[in-house]
Amino acid sequence: MTKSIGILIFDDAEELDFVGPWEVFTMVNAIIDFTQSSQPKLSVFTVSAKGGTTHCAKGLKVIADHSFATAPKIDVLLVPGGQGTRRLADDAAHLAFIDKVAGGCEWVTSVCTGAMLLTAAGPARGKIVTTHWAYIPQLRERNEAKAVRDDVRYVRDGNVVTAAGVSAGIDMALWLVGQLFDPDTARLVQKGMEYDPAPPYQAAV
Repeated sequence: MTKSIGILIFDDAEELDFVGPWEVFTMVNAIIDFTQSSQPKLSVFTVSAKGGTTHCAKGLKVIADHSFATAPKIDVLLVPGGQGTRRLADDAAHLAFIDKVAGGCEWVTSVCTGAMLLTAAGPARGKIVTTHWAYIPQLRERNEAKAVRDDVRYVRDGNVVTAAGVSAGIDMALWLVGQLFDPDTARLVQKGMEYDPAPPYQAAV
């Protein structure tokens, strides 16, 4: 059965928070085609409150595939972070959408400060989470999570998976591919993406 991946987008969302996982999930389909596998593909789409164009944090403009009203069933929800999450933490429409959709999800995930929306909306309340290193104190101060980890790239608590900042969403998405399919598929996706981080200037510390 085809799994649907719904990625929430909103103004001032951090681009790589959702584009990184998007690349992972859509690369799955490319790998399935390349290997002529019989595994079902993933249906990956974006959702925003009203549809239309979203203006992201670094200037990227994205046209959402669906609005809250037209979104199909979501098996895996991904909520990115970015400055926009500060505003949405008190936005009833977004929190209600997350809460409603999460109830029917196999996995509920976030990247960076998207964790704040998951704790505010309810799916991650009382659970162990993580977020961008710079926002860990603030998320702890909200006192909605059981614990906020500062020493992991991503953390799972039940069916909720939260990733640290920005590029950590790629790691989390690859792990999730291993759960939706199998570790070998996740490894093929990683190879297909040439995702083998080796940042320069690591000696200059």
